[in-house]
Amino acid sequence: MYAVVKTGGKQYRVAEGDVLNVEKLDAAPGDEVALDVLMLSDGDKVVTDAGALAKAKVTAKVVETFKDKKVIIFKFKKRKGYRRKRGHRQQLTRLEIMKVSG
Repeated sequence: MYAVVKTGGKQYRVAEGDVLNVEKLDAAPGDEVALDVLMLSDGDKVVTDAGALAKAKVTAKVVETFKDKKVIIFKFKKRKGYRRKRGHRQQLTRLEIMKVSG
Protein backbone atom coordinates (compact mmCIF):
# COMPACT_ATOMS: atom_id res chain seq x y z
CA MET A 1 0.00 0.00 0.00
CA TYR A 2 1.28 3.45 -0.85
CA ALA A 3 0.05 7.03 -0.63
CA VAL A 4 0.75 10.40 -2.16
CA VAL A 5 1.22 13.02 0.56
CA LYS A 6 1.71 16.76 0.51
CA THR A 7 4.13 18.75 2.67
CA GLY A 8 6.12 21.90 2.06
CA GLY A 9 4.30 22.63 -1.21
CA LYS A 10 5.53 19.36 -2.75
CA GLN A 11 4.02 15.92 -3.24
CA TYR A 12 5.73 12.64 -2.37
CA ARG A 13 4.88 8.99 -3.04
CA VAL A 14 5.44 7.07 0.21
CA ALA A 15 5.06 3.56 1.58
CA GLU A 16 5.75 2.09 5.02
CA GLY A 17 9.44 2.07 5.86
CA ASP A 18 10.40 4.79 3.36
CA VAL A 19 12.82 7.53 4.42
CA LEU A 20 12.49 10.92 2.72
CA ASN A 21 13.82 14.44 3.05
CA VAL A 22 11.25 17.25 3.14
CA GLU A 23 11.38 20.98 3.80
CA LYS A 24 11.97 21.76 7.46
CA LEU A 25 9.07 20.91 9.77
CA ASP A 26 8.45 22.36 13.22
CA ALA A 27 9.10 19.11 15.09
CA ALA A 28 11.91 17.73 17.22
CA PRO A 29 13.72 14.46 16.41
CA GLY A 30 11.68 11.53 17.70
CA ASP A 31 8.31 13.31 17.28
CA GLU A 32 5.56 11.80 15.15
CA VAL A 33 3.84 13.92 12.50
CA ALA A 34 0.74 13.33 10.38
CA LEU A 35 0.94 14.16 6.67
CA ASP A 36 -1.90 15.30 4.38
CA VAL A 37 -3.03 12.41 2.13
CA LEU A 38 -3.92 13.24 -1.50
CA MET A 39 -4.18 9.71 -2.92
CA LEU A 40 -4.15 6.17 -1.56
CA SER A 41 -3.54 2.93 -3.46
CA ASP A 42 -3.10 -0.75 -2.61
CA GLY A 43 -1.92 -1.74 -6.10
CA ASP A 44 -5.37 -2.53 -7.52
CA LYS A 45 -7.69 0.13 -6.16
CA VAL A 46 -6.92 3.88 -6.17
CA VAL A 47 -8.75 6.19 -3.75
CA THR A 48 -8.92 9.92 -4.51
CA ASP A 49 -12.32 10.71 -2.97
CA ALA A 50 -12.04 13.49 -0.38
CA GLY A 51 -14.50 11.80 2.00
CA ALA A 52 -12.58 8.54 2.03
CA LEU A 53 -9.21 10.31 2.28
CA ALA A 54 -10.39 12.16 5.41
CA LYS A 55 -10.14 8.79 7.22
CA ALA A 56 -6.74 7.92 5.70
CA LYS A 57 -3.62 8.57 7.75
CA VAL A 58 0.09 8.65 7.05
CA THR A 59 2.21 8.79 10.19
CA ALA A 60 5.91 9.63 10.06
CA LYS A 61 8.65 9.88 12.67
CA VAL A 62 11.16 12.75 12.54
CA VAL A 63 14.66 11.27 12.32
CA GLU A 64 16.71 14.48 12.13
CA THR A 65 16.85 18.08 10.95
CA PHE A 66 19.83 19.00 8.79
CA LYS A 67 21.17 21.31 6.09
CA ASP A 68 21.32 20.18 2.47
CA LYS A 69 24.34 20.58 0.19
CA LYS A 70 25.20 24.13 -0.83
CA VAL A 71 23.57 25.43 -4.00
CA ILE A 72 25.50 28.12 -5.89
CA ILE A 73 23.52 30.88 -7.61
CA PHE A 74 25.69 32.66 -10.20
CA LYS A 75 24.31 35.57 -12.24
CA PHE A 76 26.28 36.76 -15.24
CA LYS A 77 25.78 39.19 -18.12
CA LYS A 78 28.37 38.97 -20.83
CA ARG A 79 30.38 42.07 -21.78
CA LYS A 80 28.81 44.15 -18.98
CA GLY A 81 31.10 43.29 -16.06
CA TYR A 82 28.09 42.01 -14.10
CA ARG A 83 28.74 38.95 -11.93
CA ARG A 84 27.01 37.94 -8.69
CA LYS A 85 27.72 34.79 -6.72
CA ARG A 86 25.50 33.68 -3.85
CA GLY A 87 25.12 30.45 -1.97
CA HIS A 88 22.23 28.81 -0.16
CA ARG A 89 21.81 25.75 2.10
CA GLN A 90 18.24 24.54 2.51
CA GLN A 91 17.02 23.36 5.93
CA LEU A 92 15.55 19.85 5.61
CA THR A 93 13.85 17.30 7.85
CA ARG A 94 14.39 13.56 7.37
CA LEU A 95 11.20 11.54 7.93
CA GLU A 96 10.69 7.81 8.31
CA ILE A 97 7.20 6.65 7.28
CA MET A 98 5.81 4.52 10.08
CA LYS A 99 2.27 3.74 8.99
CA VAL A 100 0.05 4.15 5.91
CA SER A 101 -3.57 3.34 6.72
CA GLY A 102 -6.73 3.92 4.77
